[in-house]
Amino acid sequence: MNICIIGLGLLGGSTALGLKAKSRRYRIIGVEVNREHAAHALSFGIVHKILPLEEGVKQADIVILATPVDVILTLLPQVLDAISKKTVVTDLGSTKELICQCIQHHPNRSRFVAGHPIAGTEHSGPQAAFAGLLPGKQMILCDKENSDLDALDMVENLFMRQLNMRISYMGAVEHDRHIAYVSHLSHISSFALSNTVLDKEKDERSIFEMAGSGFSSTVRLAKSSPDMWAPIFTQNTKNISQALEAYIRNLQQFKETLDAQDAHKSYQWMQKANDIRRILLGIEK
Repeated sequence: MNICIIGLGLLGGSTALGLKAKSRRYRIIGVEVNREHAAHALSFGIVHKILPLEEGVKQADIVILATPVDVILTLLPQVLDAISKKTVVTDLGSTKELICQCIQHHPNRSRFVAGHPIAGTEHSGPQAAFAGLLPGKQMILCDKENSDLDALDMVENLFMRQLNMRISYMGAVEHDRHIAYVSHLSHISSFALSNTVLDKEKDERSIFEMAGSGFSSTVRLAKSSPDMWAPIFTQNTKNISQALEAYIRNLQQFKETLDAQDAHKSYQWMQKANDIRRILLGIEK
């Protein structure tokens, strides 16, 4: 089976490596405009060959778009223009509403399955890719009713049975609303904390010597690529703005509690937050 992966960064490269580790029957065609990334992908054995976009798409049974989401908006209609009636197209973008909207009237819309793997690290590029990134993680498929059954089945098989991911389904609009809170907001928080410290702590040596594991884990996401995250924030602005409003209100309430030296209310605030552990462990009340 020929799989064309457009964009050979962390997600695209890890998808390729995961599939190659699963079976030799997969022939991975890479499409990558960054020449350095293309060279790395070949030398690291991530792909079998690099081809221009149209040529790679025409040779593929499945096309996976793994570029930043703004690039997906541009490339997806072009890819759907170039595919055969049997080719399946999916994507790995962190936003879904605008991506689904941009091809909702395309004659080959039913060959597209909108996807978002809940996986990643703060690193980027093909050198950051590894075969174990996706197994065990969640794959969200959106607006499945707009995809042909055989296309949906092929994508489900690829990610669930071949890459051992868990599959869930939701609408694209619903996806973007939820992901603003549980993913996009956490990245913004990390960027904001890093900028706050950089603005106020001018002695880099002090930051290095005093930063503990708590600070390091909280700002880990601030090392993420702006090339990937700036378009995500732009595409999901409305939902992220609402999430930020709620987050800022929560911070302001805690500041007022702190200023009032209300230890009991501060304790209750943290105790309520502790419940997130139960939810993340999947434990019912």
